[in-house]
Amino acid sequence: MTRPGRAVAILLVLLYCFADYAAAECVVELAVAGSQRLFKTHLSAGCTPVEREARAVDASAVVAALKRGQTIDLAGVVIRGDVALDALPVTESPPAIDDIIDRDDKEIRVIGGPVAIVDSVVRGTVTHRTAVGTLVFSGPVTFVGTTFERMVDLSRSVFTQPVAWSGAVFLREGYFVQCHFLRGVTGEKTAFGSHTRFHRSQFHGPVTLQQSGFSGMAEFLEVRFDQDANLSRTYFKRGTGFSGSHFKQLADFSETLFDGDAFFTFTRFDGDAFFRRATFRATADFDDAQFNAREDFSKTFFEKGPQFTRARRSATHPDSLGIENRQVQYVITLSLLLFSAVLIAYLVRSR
Repeated sequence: MTRPGRAVAILLVLLYCFADYAAAECVVELAVAGSQRLFKTHLSAGCTPVEREARAVDASAVVAALKRGQTIDLAGVVIRGDVALDALPVTESPPAIDDIIDRDDKEIRVIGGPVAIVDSVVRGTVTHRTAVGTLVFSGPVTFVGTTFERMVDLSRSVFTQPVAWSGAVFLREGYFVQCHFLRGVTGEKTAFGSHTRFHRSQFHGPVTLQQSGFSGMAEFLEVRFDQDANLSRTYFKRGTGFSGSHFKQLADFSETLFDGDAFFTFTRFDGDAFFRRATFRATADFDDAQFNAREDFSKTFFEKGPQFTRARRSATHPDSLGIENRQVQYVITLSLLLFSAVLIAYLVRSR
């Protein structure tokens, strides 16, 4: 290679290395100076774990921003410490929300703007611990792709705008007891941890937890679903309870896997109930359930015999014992054996 050609080659290598370095550079984006209504920190995908830890956001700073009424906009960050939402001040003029909050209610806390914590890691707890108070989220809440390493307890919260937590990971407890979700909830491919509770919560808008996983106990007791509920292809590893819940529209559990006991006792399905190709590897208890529209248990696999004692079945439902059901398989096998025995006897007599 000639000397000029060697120089060009070296230059190209240097340019390539510089471009690769620039692409991997950790870019930090903060709120523009003077943006008093915005608490913002974005770390680019090029930031290393060490760089993210070095630029960690203190939970106390997040709580202080909420007290000031600022919008929370965090992406790719590490939040260090506990986010104690019950430390927010009680409002003197609570919003009136029909059938949920009255102006006479006490201990109402309000988060005035949007809360977005995306593709981040929350090291501490996120809690709203009060037995009588209510926490109101006035703006949309987005936890897409974020990992919560410790307990999340947002019980007695009212979410007035859409909630999105697709791809989020809750490693420990996730408590959403007596919550109201006034708009849609999107939670596709979400991983829930050791214990998840939605006891007596109400979903006023559509909810999807499609392809999500519950590794621990999952409680949906006495929950009301006003619009479509999509839990298809979801995995419940341990015990699951929907007892006393009310599905007003579509309830879709198609291809869902229940590894532990599943209870749907006294559950009311006013809309179509789809359990097509679902798998129940333990108890499947539908005692006293009401199916007031179409029900589809076709090709459902029951490891044990399902329980439908006193259940009110709809007039239009496919055969609830599909070919994947072990009882049906036993019947088919026995029929084939009997047919084979008769055929053998006939052939012997024919000789």
